[in-house]
Amino acid sequence: MDKRYQEQVVMITGAASGFGKRAAEMFAAEGARLALSDIASEALEAHADTLRAQGTEVLTDAFDVSQDAPLKAHVARIAETYGRLDVAINNAGMGHEPAPLHMLSAEDFDRNIAVNARGVFLGMKYQIPLMRAAGKGAILNVASAAGLVGSGNLSAYSAAKHAVVGLTRAAADENARKNIRVNAICPSFASTPLVDEMTDMVSARTGLDQDGAARQITARIPMGRMASTDEIVQAMLWICAPQNSFMTGQAVALDGGLTAV
Repeated sequence: MDKRYQEQVVMITGAASGFGKRAAEMFAAEGARLALSDIASEALEAHADTLRAQGTEVLTDAFDVSQDAPLKAHVARIAETYGRLDVAINNAGMGHEPAPLHMLSAEDFDRNIAVNARGVFLGMKYQIPLMRAAGKGAILNVASAAGLVGSGNLSAYSAAKHAVVGLTRAAADENARKNIRVNAICPSFASTPLVDEMTDMVSARTGLDQDGAARQITARIPMGRMASTDEIVQAMLWICAPQNSFMTGQAVALDGGLTAV
């Protein structure tokens, strides 16, 4: 039976850890050729080498997604190497230590906007022309449940992820007649290094152990737990699949019921 992404080219930012790393593995298992990037060059290359050893074709570049020139060059290299871009997952992101808005620094705010929102904007800015030239494509932006609701103590992160949802919907509107679908996923807390870092911050601030800090973080989630990485990436595979051809402009909550109440 044919694999869903056989011979398709899939670009993933933030591919050295978390959702991006697992997405690279699962898209590869479905036959994709990969273009991976991350700011953590050593971890990126180690992951790419593992995938290559399993028979997957992988192109890599290490850069900060908030910077225009290297992201533009990465997409140009994809075009030169593969001649196409079928799927783009703008996944790279960051958080900040939980704190009330009035206690955040302007630097915290600016950096979250730069990585989480500007990085998605720049990704789509260069991905869309390549997809338009081919007459098709699917873009998936990783937002957050914090991009759908107000998230106290995460105001900079929440503002950036709201921006991702807005960018997604605008790009979907602009490109629907060009056969390019643009969607976002909005996970709540999941078992990723980003959430592990947040758990450590909560633990340090409150004196709770890791389990206690994790319980505090997930207290508002009706399901009472974090998502697994696989639960989120399975949704990525479905949203981007050619068979899912009538879905665009959506911000899909994968949040254990957080935004339902």
